[in-house]
Amino acid sequence: MIPAAIHTDTVYFAAGCFWCVEAVYTELEGVYSVESGYTGGKTYKPTYEEVCTGLTGHAEAVQIVYDPEKISFKTLLEVFWQTHDPTTLNRQGADAGTQYRSAIFFTNVAQQEQALFYKKQLDLSGAFAKPIVTEIQAFDGKFFPAENYHQNYFSQNPNQPYCTFVIRPKMEKFRKAFHGHLKKP
Repeated sequence: MIPAAIHTDTVYFAAGCFWCVEAVYTELEGVYSVESGYTGGKTYKPTYEEVCTGLTGHAEAVQIVYDPEKISFKTLLEVFWQTHDPTTLNRQGADAGTQYRSAIFFTNVAQQEQALFYKKQLDLSGAFAKPIVTEIQAFDGKFFPAENYHQNYFSQNPNQPYCTFVIRPKMEKFRKAFHGHLKKP
């Protein structure tokens, strides 16, 4: 629950399977909620099955509501760039298709400027062997929450094979790199 006096901001990130992205951002101090869903497409209220066809234009994404006084947008971007491969077009690992594209859907000018700046700096620095293909575009106001079984997937299904072999190793790497930003138990 977000206290009434707290100012929050919202951003939408797509970085492959939303199960992975949701698991990462849920653990960050200053993040109040993370919801898996679909954005960036043309179909109204798409289903998971429809999005998986690649025909709706949607990306699997997460809606992140955060307190900018507790966690900066810059830190959210650092996590974004370091927890997926932003150089692979429409793919993350074995997950392939436009629904798995790398994208930042910003909700204000400050987010847009920071995302574009950060992307440019990473490309100029040679941080990645290939150019970054992450889309950076304005959030169009249309986010469709994914079906209930997709919400909190990693915490609800820790022994499911995808969670064991894909998400858990990603989480271990993330927790080590961002231990100072994690919620206190």
